[in-house]
Amino acid sequence: MWELIQANRRKSIILFLAMGLILILLGFFLGETFLGQGGGPFGIFIAVIIWSILSLVSYFAGSSIILSLSNAKEVTKDVHPQLFNIVEEMSIAANLPKIPKIYIVNEQAPNAFATGRKPEDSVVAVTAGLLSQLNRDELQGVIAHEISHIINRDILFMTFAGIMLGAIVIISEVFLRGYWIGGGSLNRYKNKSSGGGNEQIIIMVFAMILAISAPILAQLLYFAISRKREYLADASGVRLTRYPEGLASALEKLSQNRFNLNSANKATAGMYIVNPIKKTGMQISDLSSTHPPISERIKILRGMMHGVDFADYQTVYNKIKNNSEKLIPDSGLKNKIDIPIVTQIKDAAKLTKKEEQRKLGDIVMNVNGYNFFNCKCGVTIKVPPTFKSKSVKCPRCGEININSAN
Repeated sequence: MWELIQANRRKSIILFLAMGLILILLGFFLGETFLGQGGGPFGIFIAVIIWSILSLVSYFAGSSIILSLSNAKEVTKDVHPQLFNIVEEMSIAANLPKIPKIYIVNEQAPNAFATGRKPEDSVVAVTAGLLSQLNRDELQGVIAHEISHIINRDILFMTFAGIMLGAIVIISEVFLRGYWIGGGSLNRYKNKSSGGGNEQIIIMVFAMILAISAPILAQLLYFAISRKREYLADASGVRLTRYPEGLASALEKLSQNRFNLNSANKATAGMYIVNPIKKTGMQISDLSSTHPPISERIKILRGMMHGVDFADYQTVYNKIKNNSEKLIPDSGLKNKIDIPIVTQIKDAAKLTKKEEQRKLGDIVMNVNGYNFFNCKCGVTIKVPPTFKSKSVKCPRCGEININSAN
């Protein structure tokens, strides 16, 4: 899929230049507005500096920023052995040069994302809610999807776009808030320069329009490109697992999520496997959506009855979408391989809500360093890392247990 990787790189460059242009236009109009006539070039100079700094930050520290904003914590295999096993399994299947680092986000909403600069320093992050709600086949489908973002070279694009989009939103917000706090009147610009009052008002109006529309334009550009990448990651993911129902079932559960992902925002929303920001009064398929409709993705996956090659996904995609759009590059279609669908490996029993909540709580405690040990009576005692006593009294039988953490 070298052609796909090259196409993704070209789109990343286009996004880089387009968002840079939006920043420069913002700089020009903000300079003219706050510094008066002739302040535009200085505003452009500042915007170019901001653009350059953000580009360097995105490239060298973007993933760290995204993980910090998401409140994600790196974990060891002891915290969730099954998760580590699946990530290792999918990394080997994808022929990654290095197994990604694994992070867990302590939130109840089920979701996941991948980030990093390149496959050699990539990261896979999942929420505690995802781990508590999905069985092994479903979790494998989600991890395969995220690993596919890594092998398709999507992660740098998504990390960079998230940082740049956040900067455009912040600069626009600063301008708009500064304007209203400063009085919100166009009359104060009439006397800024002799005979140039009307010009200043026109520039001010353009600045206001751009400040409002720039974040929207940047988001539409970002989302239009990222939606297609979700389809491609689905196609690549099921090729790794050879089991489309695993990802389809996971997406179905994620679509029924009733919790908000508090650590997500507009800048990072496009990185997740499903849109983490709940919409009200709008359809999930509208232009402002970070992702294609989940129902459509599920239909495509469940329509793959004869194989999981890229050509199979393309055929079902065109049938469901009722168009002839080429989603998969020619290099992925010309040599069709018969890759059969495997049967489900393990049919895990569905957890009750109480069991799901208990599992979620255990995962969160594990991530936060709690020490688990079993009393003779069968009770599992969970000791917080701040508990310094050498012994713990069992709440059921009263037996004194040694706190192995100390």
